[in-house]
Amino acid sequence: MNNDKKQNTIHERQQREKEAILAQLRRLPVVQIALEKAEVGRTTYARWRAEDDEFRKAADDAMSEGDAVMNDMSEVQLFSLVKDKKHFGAIRYRLSRCHPKYADKLQLSGSISVKDEHLTPEQEEMVRVALRLVAHSQPENYDTDANT
Repeated sequence: MNNDKKQNTIHERQQREKEAILAQLRRLPVVQIALEKAEVGRTTYARWRAEDDEFRKAADDAMSEGDAVMNDMSEVQLFSLVKDKKHFGAIRYRLSRCHPKYADKLQLSGSISVKDEHLTPEQEEMVRVALRLVAHSQPENYDTDANT
């Protein structure tokens, strides 16, 4: 009985630690910071992810949620900088990412050349055979010798 109580206590502590990690990841999706705040080692976190599919999925979901929060916060700050005309880099960034007129452009130049190679007699025969096979599998027969 004493061993069962000990195992139960360990399990409850681990659940609290896992929940603390998930809560931190939802706020700031940086594993190292979440682990430090939850006072859990990286090796323990890696083991839990490897052994517990439910926890791994929950951690991934929490990271995604945290990313969305950070994106929202960043966007608010960006809009504030643009609105207040305080930061030209922010204005430029916003326009280049969200307005097609100001987007970064890629310009390509070059030339295309075609190498005129003739088929070997073996390759020509393979083409004839392939065309015959296709002609027999189609509802209407193609004249495979007309173009050769």
